[in-house]
Amino acid sequence: MSIRAAERPTNHVPREADNRLAATVETVLIIIGFAGMLFLLPRLDWGDGSVRYHQLTALLEQGALPEGKYSMVGPLFSAPLWLIGKIGGSPDWWTLRYNLFLLVGGVAFVWFTLRDLLPRPLLRRFILLLIFASMFAHHQLGYNGEMFTAILVLVGSVALIGGRTWPGWLAVAIGVANTPATLPALIMMVAKWVWDVPRLRWVLVVLTAVGLVMAEAWLRRGSPLATGYEGDDRGNRTIMPYSGLPGFSYPIFFGVLSLVLSFGKGLLFFAPGLFLPVRQRLRDLAAGRQLYDLWLAFVLGLLLLYAMYWSWSGSSFWGPRYLLFAAVPAAFALAVRCHRPGDSAGADLVTVLALGLSIWVGLNGAVFGDVDVPKVCWPDGAGQYEAPICFYTPEFSALWYPFVAGGKPLSAGQWIYLTYGLAVGVYLLAGPLLRLVGHLRTWMGFATARIRAVQW
Repeated sequence: MSIRAAERPTNHVPREADNRLAATVETVLIIIGFAGMLFLLPRLDWGDGSVRYHQLTALLEQGALPEGKYSMVGPLFSAPLWLIGKIGGSPDWWTLRYNLFLLVGGVAFVWFTLRDLLPRPLLRRFILLLIFASMFAHHQLGYNGEMFTAILVLVGSVALIGGRTWPGWLAVAIGVANTPATLPALIMMVAKWVWDVPRLRWVLVVLTAVGLVMAEAWLRRGSPLATGYEGDDRGNRTIMPYSGLPGFSYPIFFGVLSLVLSFGKGLLFFAPGLFLPVRQRLRDLAAGRQLYDLWLAFVLGLLLLYAMYWSWSGSSFWGPRYLLFAAVPAAFALAVRCHRPGDSAGADLVTVLALGLSIWVGLNGAVFGDVDVPKVCWPDGAGQYEAPICFYTPEFSALWYPFVAGGKPLSAGQWIYLTYGLAVGVYLLAGPLLRLVGHLRTWMGFATARIRAVQW
């Protein structure tokens, strides 16, 4: 492939039948799901999401540029929603749904850009999984900054594969500027792109993101090197041996283990599709393979950086907060395995288990969240010795605590969404489960024949 062709892919997806009824059903499921998120689920207004909202309000009402440590890049893009709400008397209603609107816009862009580069059934399954069976279901409830960064990186990377190279990289750079700690992840992604497209000019993308970060720091804090984290940025001292230290002081070995394997924060439980092999199933889908590799490079950068952060856990936030983008390649891998199943019963069983867990991640995050868990692990708000319980103990993981303590009472809207989400989950699981049943029937037939052939 020539350099120019690699920069502007002209991949042609293999012709695959697209069942019109299935397309209609899945499109309706997606639309109703978004409507349920918009009108049925309550919003989360706490933590730094609340801080960002009040900073935006101060900027738009008083013209005061906040000096706080949280980036205003993402919130600035929500200003039109705030203004629409202000006219109608409810700026918080509109603004606190900003992350949901980002998710809607992101999946719409993914669909219209990739619909001729990937099989459409695969693409719809990917979108269904992102909405109903990933960490995005929880993050869309609040106003935190991780959603903006994840969606901009998703949109930008898809634009690259769709042939819009410079706009794509600009979107990625803006998303990274909203979360400066993701710069190492950007470097990993750019390095992968330069490896595939051997032109050093793409290093300018990293410089652009750095320039945006420094420009915001200069405007808000008076110095391009002022991050806002120069003070006593550290957690409380707990029973954990490396707690109470500032900055990126956590041993990377323990950080990686915790972010991958811990019951309360581990990617193995919150994004199980990330660990499923799919490259062989993508061998004739160049666009899918390129995207998947770029996404994995970004996730690897996130993992290695946040593994060293003193607050690698994201504190009382639900799941591995800073690794939201890992949900993208995880959902894609599951979609690929469902769309292109293998011949092995063991592989189908692994797919079913990972898919079932992912569906619960989405339902748990959207409906139950982690509202009750902090009452156990941070009863006084300080998290002196109880925090490790929520990090490492399965009973107090946000995923399983509702089964232990029953969870908080659900509203009527949450019950409706939970019921609908379960129905979508059954739809997503139907194909892999039927294949597994087919394997089981084959085994039973073989076992029956062997038993009948046994003689004294």
